[in-house]
Amino acid sequence: MAKPVVAIVGRPNVGKSTIFNRIAGDRISIVEDTPGVTRDRIYANSEWMGTQFSLIDTGGIDIGDEPFVKQIKEQAEVAIDEADVIIFLVSGKEGVTDADERVAHLLYKSDKPVILAVNKVDNPEMRSEIFDFYALGFGDPFPISGSHGIGLGDLLDAVVKAFPAIDNEEDDKTIRFSLIGRPNVGKSSIVNALLGDDRVIVSGIAGTTRDAIDTPFTTPEGDEFTMVDTAGIRKRGKVYENTERYSVMRAMKAIDNSDVVLFVLNAEEGIREQDKKVAGYAHEAGRGIIIVVNKWDTLKKDNHTLHDFEVHVREEFQYLAYAPMIFVSAKTGQRLEKLPELIKQVAANHSKRVQSATLNDVITDAVAMNPTPTVNQKRLRIYYTTQVAVQPPTFVVFVNDPELMHFSYERFLENQIRAHFDFTGTPIRIIERQRK
Repeated sequence: MAKPVVAIVGRPNVGKSTIFNRIAGDRISIVEDTPGVTRDRIYANSEWMGTQFSLIDTGGIDIGDEPFVKQIKEQAEVAIDEADVIIFLVSGKEGVTDADERVAHLLYKSDKPVILAVNKVDNPEMRSEIFDFYALGFGDPFPISGSHGIGLGDLLDAVVKAFPAIDNEEDDKTIRFSLIGRPNVGKSSIVNALLGDDRVIVSGIAGTTRDAIDTPFTTPEGDEFTMVDTAGIRKRGKVYENTERYSVMRAMKAIDNSDVVLFVLNAEEGIREQDKKVAGYAHEAGRGIIIVVNKWDTLKKDNHTLHDFEVHVREEFQYLAYAPMIFVSAKTGQRLEKLPELIKQVAANHSKRVQSATLNDVITDAVAMNPTPTVNQKRLRIYYTTQVAVQPPTFVVFVNDPELMHFSYERFLENQIRAHFDFTGTPIRIIERQRK
């Protein structure tokens, strides 16, 4: 299910990154009292009153020597294009500025809901000074303080209320999958080879693909897929162009909207540090994952090459031990015919449910085989386990004290669940709760 997207738009130095961090619940963006300073992650998942959404921080566009108006225009246009709801952020300390009015004129052209938020209203006396912002034409302004966290609840209530109605008519039989990886690992070539058509630009120049392109197709067996080829994700410190910055954001959005993610590696180049970060995005999002090693035809091989390469990948990506691995060549078509069936299997595991009675039998046997740990003379007791969600499969373990569950024992329980039920290709989540 696609999450609504919220973009924070405004001129530099009104506090976009501070508000972003407050809503995201973590200090993700760099905050400094200098216009255009944001250089870090600009995309996060958040939640308010049970409603999940994705958040974009449009701050951090380097002003440099370029015209100020151009920077505002780029910032607003990307937000208008990607967001379902826009938070238009202004500063209560400076009042309405010419730059605010320029942003407002750009937002008038959109069909998106715009929520006006006046930041830096740090005390009640300043609330009387926000009425000038009615002149911007976006209705009641919401007085907030990013530094103190004041007023964000009312703002988020309005944002969630403005979300579009959820479309439940999407065909559940259609499996959505995306391709992620560093630039130039061959994602677009795999897309073209699977489709038998040059649907996306293929180039040896890293970063050719700028946008995420949805392509539905049906296999001869009648299986329906929607394929998303995302722009290559580069190391954050090397994402220079604004277009590339938002290609990263679009790739994150594609991951969230996918059932399965194909994590593509380049066999010629081996594993780079950035590969781990790229895969980490999909793992943290709880998507089904398949490791695809492309350009396998280019290597000189002996009887041990495939085994040695797989061992090396498993050592470097220990947190992806559940992900199946396939060695392909987009150029020759080697093993590409196996990908649709593998994606189908991983998607099924990603949505699998286990009956509580069977699950508790497995947990009971596991505890008998490996008794629960004791901490400070207090033993962990497991009373009951049940599956509460899918995509990814999520299990709640009711215990006497969640603090007694050591991560190593949680890993043991996960391994036991995987040993009895086929969850190949999907992460699983285990949550401890105290029995009341």
